[in-house]
Amino acid sequence: MSASSIDVQDSSIQWFLHHGVEKVLPEDGTLERALKSGKRLRAYLGIDPTGPTLHLGHLLNLKKLAEWQQLGHEAILLIGDFTAMIGDPTDKLAARKQLTREQVLENCKLYKEQASRVLKFDGSNPAQFKFNSEWLAKMSFADVVELASHFTVQQMLERDMFEKRISDDKPVYLHEFLYPLMQGQDSVAMDVDVEICGNDQTFNALAGRTLMREIRHKDKSVMVDKLLTDPSGKKMGKTEGNMIALTDSPQDMYGKVMSWSDEMILPGFELCTDASVDEIQSMQQKISSGENPMAFKHDLARRIVTWLIGEEAAVFGYEHFSQVHQRGEVPDEIAEFGVDQADTLVSLLVLSGLVASKTDARRQIEQGAVKVDGAVIMDVNFHVTLRPEGVLLQKGKRGFVRIVQK
Repeated sequence: MSASSIDVQDSSIQWFLHHGVEKVLPEDGTLERALKSGKRLRAYLGIDPTGPTLHLGHLLNLKKLAEWQQLGHEAILLIGDFTAMIGDPTDKLAARKQLTREQVLENCKLYKEQASRVLKFDGSNPAQFKFNSEWLAKMSFADVVELASHFTVQQMLERDMFEKRISDDKPVYLHEFLYPLMQGQDSVAMDVDVEICGNDQTFNALAGRTLMREIRHKDKSVMVDKLLTDPSGKKMGKTEGNMIALTDSPQDMYGKVMSWSDEMILPGFELCTDASVDEIQSMQQKISSGENPMAFKHDLARRIVTWLIGEEAAVFGYEHFSQVHQRGEVPDEIAEFGVDQADTLVSLLVLSGLVASKTDARRQIEQGAVKVDGAVIMDVNFHVTLRPEGVLLQKGKRGFVRIVQK
């Protein structure tokens, strides 16, 4: 191997170990030495199918798994079809609603196709696509008892969300203790060298590290990635209602990035793009010196949409945003929703998909965020009268739908 190729490989390793990474456990350089040893290693990323689409939060970890794959190592995308039925208690102040197997399988139908925008499932080093029901569903009660014997109740109670619930006199269910054990068993079943996860999964990943050490006598590394959060510290995701889903339209993706606070611009570049440290520091200096951050936010939105959908989609997203948001114009193409008869504004907002629930509809109306044919409506009891040409509903700055008679 030439000196230049060694340098390229080393720079790729350093990028993998540090770009968007919070920490690598153990912190003694074990993973770096393993990567430089020439040995082919196995890493996995697990995703529970709790919703019908992958979102930007998933893609950030998938991006890291893709970097691992590009280094020539074995990459596994693990779908937690079994663990999703238990419910990960991470960051939850109440137990998750448990899903049925049918719901879980329906949710993950598009996952491999969506993940292929980042990972390669073909070629000379294809990523593997696995389901953890393959081994977890076959465990007997005796197997579960044996697994549980590697942990103490005190270890489980160290989790922040459990401590919080106990102090608030809220229940902690026994099946929630089993979740990190099941995730830990994933590492044992696949005999991995590395687990890639977001920093909200550190506890669960370390359970796998414990089991690997005690059952396989092997030291598993854990790569803990940073999460993209809003200024309040909430992660971007399905539960928080601010996710960018892979099923979103280009204009919605672009608009959601543009709605991020200015404080999210630099973290967004770090986690969602391949911008170098020098490039990000230069942006920070320019923003601090008074340069308008809007130009950088447009650049970030363009890069994210290009990454997730394509360059043409990013151009469309920019043009739509400029037309609707910056010039206050109604878009040329508006989705139509047919109804049999006139109805309340609250019901039509829900039926057309502009809001998720009647509670959200009432809140949006009361806050003055809803317009009917360009007029702000703040009456939650407002009744929409249908006309031959249709009625234009608008929620916020970028939500439009035309209600028409069927």
